[in-house]
Amino acid sequence: MFLSALIYCYLCSSLRFGEAVLSAGSSYVAAVYEHRVFLNPEPRVPLSRCDALKHVQKNLDIYEEQAARAAKQGAQILVFPEDGIQGFNFSRLSISGYLETIPDPQQEKWNPCKEPGRYTNTEILQRLSCMAHGYNLYLVANMGDLQPCPVEPSSSSSCSPDGHWQFNTNVVFSSDGQLVARYHKRNLYFEEAFDTPPQTEIITFDTPFAGRFGLLTCFDILFHDPTVVLVERGVRQFIFPTAWMNQLPLLDTIQFQRAFSLGANVTLLASNIRNDHLIMTGSGMYTPFTATYHHARQGDPEEGRLLVATLPVLEESGGRTESTFSAATDSGYCQKDSCDYSSPPKTVPSSSFISSMMYDPFSFVLLNETAGKLEVCDGTFCCQLQYRQLPQSDSTELYALGAFAGTHTVNGRYALQVCALVRCAGRDSSSCGQEVEEAETKIDFRLEGKFGTRYVYPSILASGLVLEQPQHVEKNENNIVTMIHSDMTDGLVTACLYGRMYQLDNQ
Repeated sequence: MFLSALIYCYLCSSLRFGEAVLSAGSSYVAAVYEHRVFLNPEPRVPLSRCDALKHVQKNLDIYEEQAARAAKQGAQILVFPEDGIQGFNFSRLSISGYLETIPDPQQEKWNPCKEPGRYTNTEILQRLSCMAHGYNLYLVANMGDLQPCPVEPSSSSSCSPDGHWQFNTNVVFSSDGQLVARYHKRNLYFEEAFDTPPQTEIITFDTPFAGRFGLLTCFDILFHDPTVVLVERGVRQFIFPTAWMNQLPLLDTIQFQRAFSLGANVTLLASNIRNDHLIMTGSGMYTPFTATYHHARQGDPEEGRLLVATLPVLEESGGRTESTFSAATDSGYCQKDSCDYSSPPKTVPSSSFISSMMYDPFSFVLLNETAGKLEVCDGTFCCQLQYRQLPQSDSTELYALGAFAGTHTVNGRYALQVCALVRCAGRDSSSCGQEVEEAETKIDFRLEGKFGTRYVYPSILASGLVLEQPQHVEKNENNIVTMIHSDMTDGLVTACLYGRMYQLDNQ
């Protein structure tokens, strides 16, 4: 039966999470730049505006070089990473010299390159605008925005005592230098220098070459607002500046970037910081059926990387994306009253065991044979695996199937249902769930789970941090998600179905 299913999957020409609809004959050239940022060596010490500008010009000079390179390769849009202009680890006070007040392009039209005198203290905006204009491309960058609070703030305005807001902000310039979009990051990740905006912003911008794009920043991608709101409004192309620290075995940068593109049935343009000390690397451009990416390895030179690719234009359909997000309802499997997502102590069957993975207590079962069928459950949430290993002759690698249904609470709080097949770090079961980058064992598999959510993100990560495209992913009307894959190019590190239970995040 397993081999029959694999033969069937060879005949599948697309993922069944949702058919990717293309504009006939339409494509565009996109670029993302993974930037090795020049950091302020003392980010907690406030700088004058003049000294802050001297610092950011070092990064903007690199941006200018990359804009020129991207333009020579025909790029129509170029994305730079989160924190790429000033860096990070600032306090609210020490970042003040880097901030500029960014006008709302929904309220007024402004071209900083052509009208530099309209606003003072906008040197960064002017430089970015002139790059976009000079190289005739849409340009997306991330910077700090200072906005005054209302003169008569409401009781829910959340204004700081210093009388203004400071936002982590994406800015977008059209190819003539006009500021066309401004997005304030909603989901901050230990960012002392910035405020959470008083309202979630759902920001898109239109281009003449590919239609509409939506804006996200880093940690946003794991949350309902604004990410799912944009997808459910039909946005098919996303811009994703990030400063993401890799977290194996489930949330490596390229792994989740790819998973989001597949699960949401969208294009994602992801630009990350390169910083080896903080384990930051991994950028790419992903469609539901292609991936162009870069992931540095240990020992690689610590340097920037420009990626350029021709991408298909994905059509929007009826104001709502036809994707996994719209295929079923959240309530089909596990009602809130009958499922406990608070991760209590678990009763573990004798054949399974508990081991920590990504700081969460996963229930695991070992793959003790070279082929077979397994099931593991965390409460009422169960994962099934049908597999066949194709080991090297001297391979002694240990694998385990894991399940978790609960609320993740370390470095962020969000509810999950996860099925994951992982290579353990050693030969002991206690090593299952630890970080692994290399593997020799190739595995043909069918991984399946019955989820209580329609938001499920599939990924396969092979040895050396290489992505594999699942041969078949399907979800039926009962929220049973199945991923099938065989003929791996290298050993398996992780195969994962990452379900997000957004509706339970606040419980």
